[in-house]
Amino acid sequence: MRFDELKLEDSVLDGLYAMNFQEMTPVQEMSIPPILEGKDVIACAQTGTGKTAAYVLPVINELSKGTYPGDAINAVIMAPTRELAQQIDQQIEGFSYYLPVSAVAVYGGTDGIAYAQQERGMQMGADIVIATPGRLIAHMNMGSVDLSRVSFFILDEADRMLDMGFYDDILQIYKKLPGNCRIIMFSATMPPKIRTLAENIMKDPHEIEIAISKPPESIMQTAYICYEAQKMRILEKHFKESNPKRVIIFSSSKQKVKDLAVVLKRMNINVAAMHSDLEQSMREQVMKDFRNGHIDVMVATDVVSRGIDINDISVIVNYDIPKDPDDYVHRIGRTARGTDGHGLAITLVSEKEQSKFKAIETFLGKDIYKIPIEPSLGETPSYNPDKYKRNGKGGRKNHFSGGHSEKRRNNRPRQKR
Repeated sequence: MRFDELKLEDSVLDGLYAMNFQEMTPVQEMSIPPILEGKDVIACAQTGTGKTAAYVLPVINELSKGTYPGDAINAVIMAPTRELAQQIDQQIEGFSYYLPVSAVAVYGGTDGIAYAQQERGMQMGADIVIATPGRLIAHMNMGSVDLSRVSFFILDEADRMLDMGFYDDILQIYKKLPGNCRIIMFSATMPPKIRTLAENIMKDPHEIEIAISKPPESIMQTAYICYEAQKMRILEKHFKESNPKRVIIFSSSKQKVKDLAVVLKRMNINVAAMHSDLEQSMREQVMKDFRNGHIDVMVATDVVSRGIDINDISVIVNYDIPKDPDDYVHRIGRTARGTDGHGLAITLVSEKEQSKFKAIETFLGKDIYKIPIEPSLGETPSYNPDKYKRNGKGGRKNHFSGGHSEKRRNNRPRQKR
């Protein structure tokens, strides 16, 4: 279905054509009409399906009609991370190029000047506020944001926000909204806690479910069955055999990300770490340098696995097994996005992680190829997920680390055109 078949304003269609958007994705085709009809919507769709446009387009379409107050915040979009908030803001800027719609991104990790710019943007009546929960709560506590006339409250990656402990923050923000505010929720998964949240804040929502797609066949998925202490040696051998370029290594904790980056630097690999302890300006610089090819390897927590578009990634390494199969799909989905459409995913599986890895294989409906480990790296465990799950055996201690667990350009609202 084409966008021009929808009841969208001409100025919205002009922006879409300028960006070469013509055909809708399934989630857009299923979400935009009910939102235009004034319904609450809850949609289950993973990253990469076009979900941002699925809620942004109908919202800016309604705001462009001029029937909403010009001196008030009319829409609030909640995002779990600063990076996703920035990305949503950038997409709104593109979609609303021909519209009299203003937006401001509000997130933590910035200095006092940026905080003041965010505050001023909201007080000036930016039409759309894209915010992380913690920073919006901070502005609410300071009395610098008025949510009493918000017409659209949108939760993007709702499951991720709840996993990060933002359930109470979301309810606190929701209680400041007017009773006639419409709620739109997008989530990659639909666990019971999301259902509970929906029941608490939504009114007879229109439900949409787009099945989580499997990784494309163009991604070569491989694994090494090993002990925890062998992971770094396997990685080192792989990088010696193939000069690493455009590689993301995912790890489960901030501390391990830091430790990995230190070890890889000692191997003279051009590497940078990406985690939530970094100042916002440093995180933005790391992302910029990686996109521009100034960094060959980025070691990251799952802050990078969802909602961030980085093209031409050649290899994804899962140093640790992700918590859920869909997180695995999100991680390795960072690759195979380049011009040739091919990518490589390598997963390092310790004894204690075998049952989680088996769950991933079950979800995918296939066995992932296990690469034999050279005898020089020592004895390795057999792949027997049921045995290790039953006996509760864990991997050996990791010898390279302590094994601990886990500006933008300007924050003023863009001028209405």
